[in-house]
Amino acid sequence: MAGHSKFKNIMHRKGRADAARSKLFSRLSREITVAAKSGLPDPAMNPRLRLAVNNAKAESMPKENIDRAIKKASGGEADLMEEIRYEGRGPGGVGIIVEVLTDNRNRAGANVRAAFSKHGGALGESNSVAFMWDRVGQITYPAEAGSEDAVMEAAIEAGAQDVESDLVKPDIYEDAPGHTIWTAFEDLNEVAEAMSKVLGDPKSTAIVWKPQALTPVEGDQVGTLMKLIDALEADDDVQQVYTSADISDEDAAKYAG
Repeated sequence: MAGHSKFKNIMHRKGRADAARSKLFSRLSREITVAAKSGLPDPAMNPRLRLAVNNAKAESMPKENIDRAIKKASGGEADLMEEIRYEGRGPGGVGIIVEVLTDNRNRAGANVRAAFSKHGGALGESNSVAFMWDRVGQITYPAEAGSEDAVMEAAIEAGAQDVESDLVKPDIYEDAPGHTIWTAFEDLNEVAEAMSKVLGDPKSTAIVWKPQALTPVEGDQVGTLMKLIDALEADDDVQQVYTSADISDEDAAKYAG
């Protein structure tokens, strides 16, 4: 296991949180509803629902919103929702994976394609990008949860695969996780529960796409890429956007929204 010290996720740059708050709750609600529909409506008996509820709580989503989202699963609303993955390339050849949860496949596809076309990207075929990524578990903790050594020790004991600790500057990034713990897909819940006994509840737990290699992006291409990601994340059908971009702190600060 190796510790790393460079924060590369541009989805957390400064200025994003307030504007995305209502959309965040909407996205979390949809995930809870679909997760409850996929199994039992009890987080204790449904791992996917447990992840969705824990993430909602970490974002201070009100309990009544969470309960309402679970109840929707029995009302038929989730039957209309379809999970779709889009893949493509952004400026500089950066790989991008877009996860969508929609009740209208045609609308979602058209919107995603338009965003790529408008902002220097190109939508690809299924698995044109994903074969170079891994599907893994991700646990995040704020920097104050513990020192790099303490988090690394807890992660090793819990059975995690890797740890990245990034104490980035708040004037560049907002809501950046101080510590990111990576796990095997199937081990996420077990590792998260073990670590919570040592470090407390994590900021988030999720199954994510992790690129096997990063693509350096510099200068104006960073600005265009950020506009593409903004356009994708602004769409109501889009749940998550992942990129393989490797961007310097200087360019991230310069082109932040």
